[in-house]
Amino acid sequence: MAALTDSLFFAIYPDAAAAARIAQLALGLNIEHGLTGKPAGTDRFHVTLHHLGAFAGLPEDIVARAKEAASKVPMPPVDVTFDRVSSFPGRRNKKPFVLRSGADANAGALHDFQQTLGIALQTAGLAVKVNSRFTPHVTLLYDERHLGEQRVEPIRWTAHEFVFVRSLLGRSQYVQLARWLSSA
Repeated sequence: MAALTDSLFFAIYPDAAAAARIAQLALGLNIEHGLTGKPAGTDRFHVTLHHLGAFAGLPEDIVARAKEAASKVPMPPVDVTFDRVSSFPGRRNKKPFVLRSGADANAGALHDFQQTLGIALQTAGLAVKVNSRFTPHVTLLYDERHLGEQRVEPIRWTAHEFVFVRSLLGRSQYVQLARWLSSA
């Protein structure tokens, strides 16, 4: 079986000011809690909308279908607010420590857009899940420790585009394959 080299996903990225605040928060929390994980770089902070899977090589047919489906989805400007951090379950030595929001802070436009994009991807024959359990978050770092929820000063931005991303697995590198601007 061939080694997995590529992962594909759709995401929104914070603007530069929000990314800088997220980086400061990650560094401060890393020090405060004595974490050993290295905070992600500002270019890697994102909210995953849909993950299409991991592959051995770049699957051109899936890339083409995903781009075609996404090009048909109008994106409104989407307000994003995150006001807490916590660990998500993960592999024993690699738990994601994430920035996220309270129950309803990102309900509405972000959830609606994520679902609309998911339906378009499903219609194009791509295997994505469209459900109400979408938990918007930004991964700050991975660590062995599990930390409970903690409130933080809110970080807000308005997303004006969504991006189709190729992750080069094991290299901590993202390549943006396509982007679509909001319709407003």
